[in-house]
Amino acid sequence: MRLRIAPALSLVAVLCAASAQADTPMVTPPSPPMTGAEFEAYVTGKTLTYALGGTVYGTEQYKAGRKVVWAFTEDECREGYWYESGPEICFVYEDPNDPQCWMFFMGKAGMSALFTGDGGGADLSEIAQSSGPMACMGPQVGV
Repeated sequence: MRLRIAPALSLVAVLCAASAQADTPMVTPPSPPMTGAEFEAYVTGKTLTYALGGTVYGTEQYKAGRKVVWAFTEDECREGYWYESGPEICFVYEDPNDPQCWMFFMGKAGMSALFTGDGGGADLSEIAQSSGPMACMGPQVGV
């Protein structure tokens, strides 16, 4: 009897794993990761808005000298910078100041990003871009 239960339990485990994977979209990069030079050429002077799963996630302004300003949707802006680390582009912001590393890919619909840090797997898609500065919210607005 024990031998029959083991294969059945193995099948249940496989089906559960497949179901869990079906609930989590597979991230398939459309191309090799962008190099630091490719990323810099594409983003410098732009403000890009990103979505996660079809919902606006945040906006980042890319300035000269690899300087950035990031804000989650309707949140305060955080200044920082980025650097290349192998195939990753890593960002350090004023708070928190832990590096946040991503791999960026260029596809037919624009740029996408895959988070490679702790708990990785977040897959962002570029949904809008402009050449203007960000509208930053903050505690001093209107004061």
